[in-house]
Amino acid sequence: MRQAGSCRGGCAMRVLSRKFQATFKSWESLFREAADFATGLGPERLISISHSAEHSEGIVVVWYWGDPSTCPECQYDLTGNASGRCPECGLKI
Repeated sequence: MRQAGSCRGGCAMRVLSRKFQATFKSWESLFREAADFATGLGPERLISISHSAEHSEGIVVVWYWGDPSTCPECQYDLTGNASGRCPECGLKI
């Protein structure tokens, strides 16, 4: 499997993922959220969409090429950030 891509300006890309999961939402709702996110990425960045179920919890994961200098959750520019956390959404990086 290919581990890196490229983007405009020659920056290295990394494989990122975003999970959509819920216990009380329908599969249709989870897939709609994932599809909306994937549509926003565009076909050139989308790798795959996968799903799984465990007991009553559904999980849909969107795999995509992402810029390593942005937060994988909220896309905040992390250039120069050394704290280990995104200042916008709090995600541990």
